[in-house]
Amino acid sequence: MVTHTTEETPTEAMFSTDEASRGLGIELLEHGEGTAKLRMTVTPEMVNGHKIAHGGFLFLFADTAFACACNSHGPVTVAAGADIDFVAPAYEGDVLLAEATERTRFGRSGIYDVSVRRGDEVIAEFRGRSRIVRSTKAKDSQ
Repeated sequence: MVTHTTEETPTEAMFSTDEASRGLGIELLEHGEGTAKLRMTVTPEMVNGHKIAHGGFLFLFADTAFACACNSHGPVTVAAGADIDFVAPAYEGDVLLAEATERTRFGRSGIYDVSVRRGDEVIAEFRGRSRIVRSTKAKDSQ
């Protein structure tokens, strides 16, 4: 008899409790060691006074892909900093993909790049710097 268990990966566990991202309709499509691919459709609530996607929503989308990629290794990891360059506008109804790739990890830190695209067109480029959080158990015993 063969028993199959399907244990959640660290990325799936983190994303399943990410109410902010899931509440915006962000979908986790693929993930692996240091990588993640997500999808988001620009809704009317995400459009600013210029009738384009608000940069804050694009940042959140890229940041979510970054979070999925940098948490793929297991320890709780957070952003130490991030930058984004907006390359082209996105509009209501656009289906966007964010692909995160790990560039390097060193000590408790890492660097990740995220490209946000509409089809083949680049909408934004994001670079995130991660930091593994020390266990709270160690802090509690001090």
